Amino acid sequence: MELLSLEKYKTEIHRTLISKLDLEKLSRVNNSQARQAVSGIVKEIMAEQRVPLNYDEQQRIQADLLDEVFGLGPLEPLLRDPKISDILVNDKDHVFVEKGGLLQRVNTSFRDDRHLLQIIDRIVSRVGRRVDESSPMVDARLPDGSRVNAIIPPLALDGPSVSIRRFGTGPIAGNQLVQNKSISPEMMEVLQAAVKARISILISGGTGAGKTTFLNILSQSIPNNERLVTIEDAAELRLAQEDIVRLETRPPNIEGQGAIRQRQLLINALRMRPDRIIIGEVRGEEAFDMLQACNTGHEGSMATIHANTPRDALSRLESMVAMTNMNLPEKSVRQQIASAMTIVVQATRLSDGTRKITSISEITGMEESVISMQEIFCFQKKGIGPDGRVIGAFVPTRIRPRFLERLRVSGMILPPALFEQETPVN
Repeated sequence: MELLSLEKYKTEIHRTLISKLDLEKLSRVNNSQARQAVSGIVKEIMAEQRVPLNYDEQQRIQADLLDEVFGLGPLEPLLRDPKISDILVNDKDHVFVEKGGLLQRVNTSFRDDRHLLQIIDRIVSRVGRRVDESSPMVDARLPDGSRVNAIIPPLALDGPSVSIRRFGTGPIAGNQLVQNKSISPEMMEVLQAAVKARISILISGGTGAGKTTFLNILSQSIPNNERLVTIEDAAELRLAQEDIVRLETRPPNIEGQGAIRQRQLLINALRMRPDRIIIGEVRGEEAFDMLQACNTGHEGSMATIHANTPRDALSRLESMVAMTNMNLPEKSVRQQIASAMTIVVQATRLSDGTRKITSISEITGMEESVISMQEIFCFQKKGIGPDGRVIGAFVPTRIRPRFLERLRVSGMILPPALFEQETPVN
């Protein structure tokens, strides 16, 4: 059967299926039993209508309809592929995925804009959010922790659009990043020691650079006897500790009231007796409260920030503190930053799609009115190989960081060779 006719026939079966389903009864049984029951109804409908279909076409229709009833329709096959890290729906007919760090178009489509809107509504309603003309943008998450952003008309001119940033099914270990050559073993050892010694770390990088993934990995070095509070716009951090409280912002309701911002959650978190506060992404006036927290007994806190370089990350922090409208002197803000944060880690997505930690810098204090920094490690790009892969090396600057004394006091003595060994990446 031609593809167009098959899609039309599938739509007819779906309409008949919905009229026959008792959704209330289905909700009372477990998922596998419900899928089995619906699968049986689909077979009955196909037998009654007697449309000539081969075995493969029958199986395809059956699988698609089960995805439509129990999952996210056309998105389900993409979500089942563990190699796909991003799913980008530009409109009902244009869907792209990222595989191996590179974007490619896939043969996936939706029946119409209404069909895509139904899928979006299904995603956001699961986490108590909504999307409509009065609130046409929304951030949400899938049950597996994947981050979802949706935007609909009138803001999206060509129809509803969805972006899904996926996360692995299980936690990634630091040694996996080393094996993937995303970071050198020496850099990983230094950062893990810094986390154990309660040194505050800011992870900087562009969109899709792997900031959140790396924050998850570093958090594995936090001792299990510490109390953590995480604050996020859309919950995606997966920390392995037992004593953890996860907080998430809330958008305004239909009347535009009731929004809870990150700054409010951060102020509340300070009353929850945390040892460390972990912010998924600093993006506004909560930067001021984060600096205050790090300077008043919550050392070892961590956060991510969008920036292209470590120096840019500090400039963005300054700008965010200015958003509080407290008219603080520029020098005072920089002093707070210099005393609150110690390490800035730069994550970068390279031209070949690979993600690497390209810089580890230490904030050493103030020189007059400027924050002084020194780079401890960097990634030096040396060219492009015949296969399109970036060739380079993780290179130590041979500068001994000042926080080595804090590590020593905490019982961790790093060998000098860590700051001298170059690690090539072919």
